[in-house]
Amino acid sequence: MERIVHGGDVYGGNAGLLDFSVCLNPAGAPKAVLRAAQEGVLRQGYPDPQCRGLVRAAAQRDGVEESMVLWGNGCADLIDRFVLSLRPKKAILLAPTFGEYRRALEGVDCQIEEVHLSRENRFVPDEALLEAIVPGVELVFLCDPNNPTGRLMEEALLYQILARCRQVGVMLAVDQCFLELTAARPDRLTDQLARGNLILFRALTKSYALAGLRLGYCLCGDRVLLEQMAHILQPWPVSIPAQMAGECALQSFPYWPFEQFAMIEQEREKLKAALEELGLWVCPSESCFLLFRGPEDLGRRLRENGILVRDCANYAGLGPGWYRVGLRTPEENGRLIAALSALLRGE
Repeated sequence: MERIVHGGDVYGGNAGLLDFSVCLNPAGAPKAVLRAAQEGVLRQGYPDPQCRGLVRAAAQRDGVEESMVLWGNGCADLIDRFVLSLRPKKAILLAPTFGEYRRALEGVDCQIEEVHLSRENRFVPDEALLEAIVPGVELVFLCDPNNPTGRLMEEALLYQILARCRQVGVMLAVDQCFLELTAARPDRLTDQLARGNLILFRALTKSYALAGLRLGYCLCGDRVLLEQMAHILQPWPVSIPAQMAGECALQSFPYWPFEQFAMIEQEREKLKAALEELGLWVCPSESCFLLFRGPEDLGRRLRENGILVRDCANYAGLGPGWYRVGLRTPEENGRLIAALSALLRGE
């Protein structure tokens, strides 16, 4: 099984590079949230294995029952727990999409069918996905907005897919880790949880820029499934610093991600226009990152100039010459544009 390589590796030979390879809220985390994490380091004893404070905070903010919430060591941890509990024999994935779904599914010898998204259609999922949900499929795993494209699912199609999954008896999993950094309704699909065949993955990793604390949760109306997920791996998945930071974020700053969206949208469109001005094809994005097509050696040349971008060659459905950049501060985004201008135009 091929090792999945992610962005954010600014260690070893990448130490000191300006990192555009990760996609986080460019506003960062509220200072009070970071102080809560620091205070948590000084706490003695084991963390709450059930994350009771986090469960209450997430349920209250997201408008769901506490019994529907399960926290983990980031969403990658929860994806593993979910797949190990469900053990589907056949699943559908988009291509391209986040690589952790494939890694987890291959770990249980699941047959994977890909529904390919096209550049010509600007990587927007269409009814081909709906048509692929047939008897024999046990899981459909979507990312909304999709990573690395930044495209949101059309809401009507998303609900049609859920209805089709229920009709056929398929589980629908939707990774919503970037949803709070878009203009979409934050309660997207939560009204459907109680009716079954649905699990939603969310994280403070992206929306509150807490990637180093590893803090994600899922929402599901199937309590038996959540119990299986809770007990299948280690019993203390979330550290005390992460729990304290998460409680502070959700209780004191519940709308923090949404409050940053105007800035994110402005900076994203500014960066998109600059990339297109340089002759690069850019996928229209609705979140805090951009996928673009450039020379196959562009990533290496940027790295030599002190900038790290996400090389997307290992994404199914893409290949060499595709790159993803996450938004940073306006000044840092300007440094990226200047570096690209120098490399592509000699300016």
